[in-house]
Formats: sequence, C-alpha cells, structure tokens
Amino acid sequence: MLRTHKCDELSSANIWEQVTLSGWVSNRRDHGGIIFIDMRDRYGLTQVVFDPEDNKQAWETADSFRSEYVIQVTGKVRSRPEGQTNPNMTTGEIEIITSQVTLLSKSKTPPFELDSHGEEANEEIRLKYRYLDMRRQKILDHMKLRSSFTTYTRNWFVERDFMDVQTPILANSSPEGARDFLVPSRLHPGTFYALPQAPQQFKQLLMVGGIDKYFQVAPCFRDEDPRADRHAGDFYQVDCEMSFVEQDDVFDVVEEYLIDITNKLSGKKILSETDGKDIIRDNGKFFSLTYVEAMEKYGSDKPDLRYGMELVDVMDIFAKSSNEIFSSIAEDTKWNRIKAIKVTDGDTHFSKTQMKNFEKYVRQFGAGWLGYFQMKEDWLKWPLNKFFTEADLQEIVDRTGLKEGDVVFFGAGEKETVWNYMGKFRNHLADLLSLANKDEICFCWVTDFPMFEISDITGKVDFGHNPFSMPKGGQKAFEQEDLLAVESVQYDLACNGYEILSGSIRNHDIESLVAAFEKVGRSEAEVKEKFGAMYEAFQYGVPPHGWFAIGMDRLLMIYVDETNIRDIYAFPKSGKWVDLMMSSPTVVDNEQLEELKIKLDLDED
Repeated sequence: MLRTHKCDELSSANIWEQVTLSGWVSNRRDHGGIIFIDMRDRYGLTQVVFDPEDNKQAWETADSFRSEYVIQVTGKVRSRPEGQTNPNMTTGEIEIITSQVTLLSKSKTPPFELDSHGEEANEEIRLKYRYLDMRRQKILDHMKLRSSFTTYTRNWFVERDFMDVQTPILANSSPEGARDFLVPSRLHPGTFYALPQAPQQFKQLLMVGGIDKYFQVAPCFRDEDPRADRHAGDFYQVDCEMSFVEQDDVFDVVEEYLIDITNKLSGKKILSETDGKDIIRDNGKFFSLTYVEAMEKYGSDKPDLRYGMELVDVMDIFAKSSNEIFSSIAEDTKWNRIKAIKVTDGDTHFSKTQMKNFEKYVRQFGAGWLGYFQMKEDWLKWPLNKFFTEADLQEIVDRTGLKEGDVVFFGAGEKETVWNYMGKFRNHLADLLSLANKDEICFCWVTDFPMFEISDITGKVDFGHNPFSMPKGGQKAFEQEDLLAVESVQYDLACNGYEILSGSIRNHDIESLVAAFEKVGRSEAEVKEKFGAMYEAFQYGVPPHGWFAIGMDRLLMIYVDETNIRDIYAFPKSGKWVDLMMSSPTVVDNEQLEELKIKLDLDED
C-alpha cells in the first residue's frame, strides 16, 4: 500500500499511530540540520520531519529532495512542539517523524511558482503547463467545485423524475446563431456531421417520444469568438426540456434548483427584494423584467441589479429644448432615445477631466456625444443650460433626483445605440465606484424577447432568437403588420451582469412553425429539408413543451468571482483559440485528408 492516509486527515486523534503518506514536496525547509517538508496531495498538506538523530538514512535521502518531487513517507504521528502549531492547516496540530522514505519520482524545476500567494504567472505559461497549474490551490478548488456542481445537479434532477439522456455528439447543423464545427464523413464523401451547438432537436424529439422530463450536463460546440465570459469552442450547460408546462412551471423548477445549488456551493447571499421595487414575478423568487423594460432601465438584456443607477428617459424634456439637434432626436420616439444616469456624489468622485474623458469611453460603443450636468450649491452647471428654460431644468432635477454634489450624464441618438453605450457606461461607473457587492448574487428573469429583428447582414427581417420559440398569442401574432412588434415566449436569466440561462416555450404546432419560417422568407420545403426529423415527428402528436439551458461554466465563474471563464475549465484553450498544452489545432497529414476526400486551398503564407 502506497499510503494509509491522505494529507489532510491526520489530527491529534492519531498521535503515535504508524502512517504512510504519498504526495508531492510542496515546501522544504532546513532548520539547524533538521529538514521539514510540507507534503501535498489534492486533499491538503501534512508536515513531515526528518531528524538525523531519529533516522540518518531517511534524513540523507530527504536532503536531496526538491520542490515537486513525489515521495512516500512512513513514520509516527506526534503533536507539534508548543508554539509551533499552525491553525491555518487542518493538520496543523501534528507532524510526522519519519522512519522510512522513498523517492517515487523526481521533478524538474517548475516553470513558475506553485505556492505563490502574489501575482499569478503569465497565463500562456500556466496553460502550457496546465497539469502543474492545477496543483495550485485556486485551480484545484475550482475543479473540486465543478465536480461538486455536476454531482449535485445530477442528483437534484434525478430526484425530481428528470431522465438523464446522452444525445449525439456527431449530429446535424442546428440554428443556434453561431458557426458550426463540421466533421467530414469518410464513408459518405462530401458530407459532414456538425458538432452540436446545443442538443435542441434531439431533446424536442425526446418530448415527442414521451420522455416528459429530460436533462443532461451537455457539451456544446460553437465556432464563435471567445471573450472573458465565453470559452473558445466548447462549453457545458445544464440542459433541460419539459412537457406539459407553461413559462411559470419552468421558472419554478429553475428557481428552486438555483436557490438550492447556490446556497449549497457558493456562500453568496441571494437577493430577493430591492427597495420596494415591484419587479419580482407573482409567486416567484427572482426578479423579473420584460426585454423592453430591461433595455429602457438598464441598457442591457442581462442587467446587474445589485446596484441602482437606472437609465431615466428624458426625451420629452429635451424635445422642448431650443437646441435643434436635441429636439430633432426627441421627435422620433419610436427609433430614438435620450437617457440620463445620475451618479450620487459624482462631483466628489470624479474630476472634471474624468467626466470629460467619459465621452471617449462611450464613443467606442457608437456614441456620438455624452453630456453632463453638475448639481452645484447654486444650481445646475452645464454649457447647454441656455437651451432649456428654468422650468425644464427643474424637471430634469426632479426626474433624476439630483441633489447637491450629484452628476447626471446624458446620451442621445438611435435607440439601440443609446441602450448599448449607456448600459455599458452604467456598468463602467459601477466598477469605478465599486457598487457591486461580491457577496451577493442577483437573479433576474428577462422575458418577452422580440421574435424578429432586422439582420445586420441582409438588412431583412430574420429571427431574433431561437426560431422554434412560441410567439405570444400563437400563430395569430404573425398577422401583425409590424413583425418587429411580435414577441416570443422566450426568456433569459441574468445574474450579476451575465446571461446564465436561455429558454423558451416551444412552438409545437407545425403549421405555426412553418408560418414563422415563411415570415423570414424560408419555405415549407426548406423547413422539411433542414429539419426533416422534427417536421415528420411533429405529425405524430406533440405535447406542449418548454426548455432551459444554464451556462454551467459562467455560473461557476460567478460563484468564485473569476473575471475570466478559462480558469473554470480543467484544460482550457487560450484567448487565441489554442490549446497550448496539446499544441492544437494542428496540421494533419495528407493521407488523412485523401481518405476524407478533402483538398486544402491555402495561401502560401
């Protein structure tokens, strides 16, 4: 037996027991000829003592040990001398007096410090040597949390009659909004599988098959640009589909699950009320906003509600301005917006130069202008005061709640652009002022998403989100002249400024589904061709059903206060889409390409 105990489980209850430990040399200290080694395994640390007077041979062997050597130690447990206990270690009351030691494996000097409590090593180095990086306590703790999360999740859903079903990895293309990863077929040259962006079609077919409650911790693959909260290429989601449900039934399951697992694993306080604001859904536990409300109040469909600073609409006030630019923008109430953000004591927090430089910040998000009023002791200060009557200025003060020392910022222009940059500016201000409490977690449903939008690529009407969502009002909703006004029974769940869940009630009526595709210029024949299995299956009795998928990695990132999602993965890719440890992606040899009937057409460089 290479060990009798783990490196975290010995205590004063084991005094004078003979034990054997195996692990890594985490730290080595030589005090007056006596060698102290902190042995480490994934469970913890134990101090081991090598005294030449106790066993000279063991001491001589230990004298050659260096950081990250793998060793086996046998000895007796004793109490640490008075004054030398370590309350920060679970084994801090005891140490091992060594009688026998074996070197199991040597180690080169690691390329970075593993027990450093200061600045982390360069990420590229850490990812190249990820097997060393995961020996660090932070990464190890993340991996433990991830394991606990998936175990708890599976048990939770199984206990509630959900069936865990593994759907195919080699699948067909699914309209999830990103590029597919294609896999060529050797047996059917010229054809391709797609790695699933989500198991959507399969889980809907499970509903047709009578599996009324499905779940899976599902791998998903999307060829989209990585960012701090989006891993390159692949990610995992808690994926569910349920038959015979309405939107509130889905919400009840999600809220119960997230409250349970958040309380179990995160240690954060879940916010469930906010200063008397009536934004908690009826009989629910989480906040709830419609898409329009979220955009108008927070400039985001994933608002962080841990702090206030709502966007205030001042279009009607600016419409009365004698400045033609403002008044002309304010005339178009459908497509334009003028929004204000009040910063309490902003005149104290920000210098005049800072406030002017905020315009540079919002310009990167499409802003053409950012103005501000300062509330001084003797009234509002702003170069554009002259364009407003005193009554209009008083209305601005009243509507934004301005008090002496406050600052209010204004953004004006096209609706979507103003929402975007003022929402980002709100978050930027909150970061500068440290308004978000990291010990709190705030879940908010965002509902009633637009069914259709104008495509940035074609300029024509296209689906805004998942095309298989139920339109509010059913097929009759498509009779509206303005398709952009059609809302879907689609919902997201925002958490601390991130989107952590998407879902919808499905459009289970085949005629209505075909009608939805026809509205964006796709024929019934195209629906049959691209979604043949679903089209055929929907002829055989489809139960009403709905779904949700929780971004597991993103939620874990929030739990541990990480700002980059890569450290939540055991083996992440870099921000440049490279697995630095495995050196992938890589070139394959010509024989493999020929077998797949693939020819490359690459530039010389």
